[in-house]
Amino acid sequence: MNKTICKYEYDTEKAEIVKKYTSGNLGDPAGYEETLYVTGDGKYFVYVNGGSESIHPKEDIQRLSKAKADAWLAERA
Repeated sequence: MNKTICKYEYDTEKAEIVKKYTSGNLGDPAGYEETLYVTGDGKYFVYVNGGSESIHPKEDIQRLSKAKADAWLAERA
């Protein structure tokens, strides 16, 4: 997936995975996944997707600052 945010393209195919987090089981309507990525020039983003009753009911990309990416990692350690 790719998404342009503020004229910058965030692309899951071109970025490196830092950590993947999943909640729930496959097919669980409340389950979801979050994957933190870093681009070659050091920009962070998280790819999210989940079931219809989850906190991420649709596929999306959200950009993160370095500080927010560090906080995301600490919360999912």
